[in-house]
Amino acid sequence: MKFGCCLIALLWLSGCASNTYVYGTQGRDAIDGEGPRTINPIIVGEPHRFLDASDWIWPGSLLAKLVLWNKKVDSHEVSAETIDVLAEYLERNELDDVQVLVNTYKPGVQWSRTFRNREIGGFWRFTLGIFNAVGYTILPGRFFGGDHFNPYSNTISIYSDIPSVLLHEGGHAKDFNSRKYKGIYSAIYGIPGVALYHEAVASNEALSYLHDNCDLSQEKSAYHALHPAYGTYVGGTFGYVVPVTYLTAAFALPGHVTGAVAASKAELKPGCTPETESSAAVETEANPMPASSQAQSNSF
Repeated sequence: MKFGCCLIALLWLSGCASNTYVYGTQGRDAIDGEGPRTINPIIVGEPHRFLDASDWIWPGSLLAKLVLWNKKVDSHEVSAETIDVLAEYLERNELDDVQVLVNTYKPGVQWSRTFRNREIGGFWRFTLGIFNAVGYTILPGRFFGGDHFNPYSNTISIYSDIPSVLLHEGGHAKDFNSRKYKGIYSAIYGIPGVALYHEAVASNEALSYLHDNCDLSQEKSAYHALHPAYGTYVGGTFGYVVPVTYLTAAFALPGHVTGAVAASKAELKPGCTPETESSAAVETEANPMPASSQAQSNSF
C-alpha cells in the first residue's frame, strides 16, 4: 500500500505545468562556443509502405501503443501539423543548432554531428557518443521506432504523431543544452534511477510550454500521454533488478490514473484567451513557407 502511494506521488510530481515559463537556454556554456546553426533543421523521411507499417510488426512498438493506449505511438506517419509544434518550440527557445530527424534513417548525420558537436567534451563523444551512434546504425528507428534525443549529436529522432511526445523530446534538448557540463549530465542518465530526473524535467517542460501558450486541449492530452510514459521509466528502473523488462509496463497504469486526474483539473493560465492554433513552421499545401524554413524531405 505504501509503495503504491509513493509511486502515485512520484508520477504526480513528474508532470506538472508551471505558471512561470522561461524561454531559451539561459546560462548555456559550451566548451568552444555554441555549435553551428543547422542548415536543414528538420529532415522528413519519404513514405515507405513496409517501413511505415512496422509499428504493427515490431512487438516493441505494439507494446508501446498498448501501454500508452495510443495508436499514434511509433506510427511512422507524422503530420505536418505535429512537426509544426516542435519546429515552433525549438525556434522560440533558440535551439537552432538542434537537428530533427522525422521518420528517417540518417546514420551519416548522427555520426557526423557526434564528431562535430564540440559542446560536449571529446572523451564523452568518442565513448558514449560512439556507442549511441552504433546503436542508431544497427537498430534503425525507421523500423523499430522509439522517439528520443541524442545529446552527443544534439539530434531528436521522431516516429510518433503525438505533439506532447515531440515537445517532451524538445524538452530534453533544451535541458541538455542548458547544462554547463553536458557530457557528465548525459553520462549519468545511464545510472539506474537518475534518468527519472531527466525525464521529469522534460515532461514538466512540455506541459509548462503548452500551459504558457494557452493550449488547454493539448495540455490535457499531454497529461494522458506523459504520465503513463513516465511510469514506464519508473518500471524500467526496477527492470535493472528484476529481469522481466516487459512487466515494467504495469507501472504505466498508475500514470494513466494520475494523468486523467491532472487533465481533469487543468485550467487555462490566468490571462489566457481561448486556445489558438500555433503558427506553421513547416511547409504545408495550405501554408507554404520560405525555402529557408522548409523541412527537407529525404528517402527513408
